[in-house]
Amino acid sequence: MNALQRSGSDSMAQSPRSPSSQAPYITVSVTDPAKMGNGVQAYISYKVITKTNFPEYQGPEKIVIRRYSDFVWLRDRLFEKYKGIFIPPLPEKSTVEKFRFSAEFIEMRRQALDVFVNRIASHHELQQSEDLRTFLLADEQTMERSRSQETGIFKKKPTDLMQIFKDVQSKVSDVVLGKEKPVEESNPEYEKQKNYIFQLEDHLAEAQKHAYRLVKRHRELGQSLSDFGKAVKLLGSCEGNSLGKAFSELGAKSEMLSIKLQREAHHLLMNFEEPLKDYVRAVQSIKATIAERANAFRHHCELGETIKFKEIDLNKLRLTRSEKLAEAEREYEQLKADGEESKRKFETIVKLMNEEIARFQEQKTIDMGVAFHEFAKGQALLAKSIAEAWRSLLPKLEACSSS
Repeated sequence: MNALQRSGSDSMAQSPRSPSSQAPYITVSVTDPAKMGNGVQAYISYKVITKTNFPEYQGPEKIVIRRYSDFVWLRDRLFEKYKGIFIPPLPEKSTVEKFRFSAEFIEMRRQALDVFVNRIASHHELQQSEDLRTFLLADEQTMERSRSQETGIFKKKPTDLMQIFKDVQSKVSDVVLGKEKPVEESNPEYEKQKNYIFQLEDHLAEAQKHAYRLVKRHRELGQSLSDFGKAVKLLGSCEGNSLGKAFSELGAKSEMLSIKLQREAHHLLMNFEEPLKDYVRAVQSIKATIAERANAFRHHCELGETIKFKEIDLNKLRLTRSEKLAEAEREYEQLKADGEESKRKFETIVKLMNEEIARFQEQKTIDMGVAFHEFAKGQALLAKSIAEAWRSLLPKLEACSSS
């Protein structure tokens, strides 16, 4: 089990409790990716296995088949309904045909989708969602109908929603950088939170970029050693003495180390680069929630201004005893009710965001510790293998050079 899988269910949420416990638990596995269809209509389906003792799931285990667009549906529904909660991010959808169905890409996506749905299932609020139950229990036909019946924001394509997230992130960036001066909170602590999130995104993105280069370097070095090993073995076959044997053994060691480097490159990809990339996506989800908070605050302030103007108009109508007074009073009362509701929604978002930030920071510490531990351990083992392999050749090569 790799690092991301070990920590994925916990990331940004409490861990699902063990099925062996009598306490309520729910765990989800995304397994068995399979290519369906051909050409541009082709897609990958996944088996989603849920194990739980929640009574509303009506049984200890449920198995359904889902595709990527079903996961998108779940993410969009939760984002719209749970304002203030950081909705776990989804892996990107590859648009490059030659990579879309590669074994490595499919496994990375399967792993990321497993992390995504377990984060939701282990979140004390999100795990109670009716949409999560639909996702985990509905048959394929019911799931397809749920997707096709969406309206409003739910009707938008994933690319449209990604553009929405980019737009709101850009607006929040403008606010932070002082390029735009909309109505916004005057809260020093909240400003610190926003600056922390934006700086964290930059630093994570930079770390992920260099992790990608490390993976690439290991693969290139592995390929070079493989090519070198083949060439040296051919060279050794031309020699019939101890030099030929030394060359043949050198070639074999090079090919063996090539395999180790390729394995370590894959290990780095899945257990180091991918967790970093996942947290870059997580920060982008947080920024979308920041934008929702800004919208809620702006809406509350705008309603407050509207209520003030309505009070002035109402006083004028009272002085003139206008026949429009009764209607104006009804409108005023409705505006006051709307104002109270907007205040309640904003305060709820603030409360939830403060809880989510604390939880995110705690889980990030754990997940980053695991990822960097996996990186250091893998590098140490690789370095030891390389040193031992070359050291074992030194006596034979020295004997050839002194003879």
